[in-house]
Amino acid sequence: MRLGLTVGNLGPAVSLNLPLVLEAERLGFHSVWTAEAYGSDAVTPITWIAARTEKVRFGTAIMQIPARTPAITAMTAATLDQLSGGRFLLGLGVSGPQVAEGWHGVAFGKPLARTREYVAIVRAIWAREKPLTFKGEHYQIPYSGPDATGLGKPLKSILHGRSDIPIYLAAIGPKNVALAAEIADGWLPSYFSPEHMSLHREALDTGFARAGGRSPVSFDIAPSVSVVVGDDVAACRNAVKPRLALYIGGMGARQKNFYNELACRYGYEAEAHRIQALYLEGRKEEAVLSVPDRLVDDVALCGPKERIRERLGAWKAAGVTTLICRTDRLEAIRTMAELVL
Repeated sequence: MRLGLTVGNLGPAVSLNLPLVLEAERLGFHSVWTAEAYGSDAVTPITWIAARTEKVRFGTAIMQIPARTPAITAMTAATLDQLSGGRFLLGLGVSGPQVAEGWHGVAFGKPLARTREYVAIVRAIWAREKPLTFKGEHYQIPYSGPDATGLGKPLKSILHGRSDIPIYLAAIGPKNVALAAEIADGWLPSYFSPEHMSLHREALDTGFARAGGRSPVSFDIAPSVSVVVGDDVAACRNAVKPRLALYIGGMGARQKNFYNELACRYGYEAEAHRIQALYLEGRKEEAVLSVPDRLVDDVALCGPKERIRERLGAWKAAGVTTLICRTDRLEAIRTMAELVL
């Protein structure tokens, strides 16, 4: 099992903990990842990190599909990959209807079909086998809609990059997980619980079968996991609960919140509904207090080094190949490096 580090930012100011990144690189971490929601983007900070590092890989978890055409994503990825000597990892995701329609102003539509077309176009651009043409439900290249000029011309990328930049898909629901196993090189699950890996196994197997029986050996399962090291287990858990409450309670609409649905599938249906109701009523502190300790332990690593050592076995047994640590503490990444690397 490899280690990654996420420096994703949802706050009001961009704050990159560069000493933490450099220490992760020194310790032998596999990768560093950035994120985006509806504030800072994922590409700018990862470019900053790439320029300050030498060997650690770096990825986007995620670049939002509704925000960019497939072509600009392929161009950005190929440019960063070439400038860094082949260190870039492309993480993609559809986000959700609130962000797609409420922020980017595009239809959420059919996310599975859109993602399949998007990845196919990105790979075709990198391959440079011929000028790009694509006729799909969501993308037509050259554009051929009723308002087209008719002057669109199939083009081939000027940049000669590698065609096998790894693509990761963020996925929670069974159909999305199956799609990741079918068309991507890795899977970025949110709030992954190793104890509930059985909920995902059938979807992964379905995707591998659709891909012609591809071997799961080369498929990277890379969850982002909160790591809080300390002697007081309760205090460590409490550090994780506000983010869990935000995602289960407020990251989505009442009738469509993928993280809330995931908590329900884990067996926390009553708790998930209560957290969401409190959060959407503005009672955020009560929502945080309603997050069960058991749920925190399902999806995070909390407590003294010895306790984390014991719990790591479940993550390895579940097939996690890159454990992406969510922390801003040097002690945490040093502890993880000692236990894993």
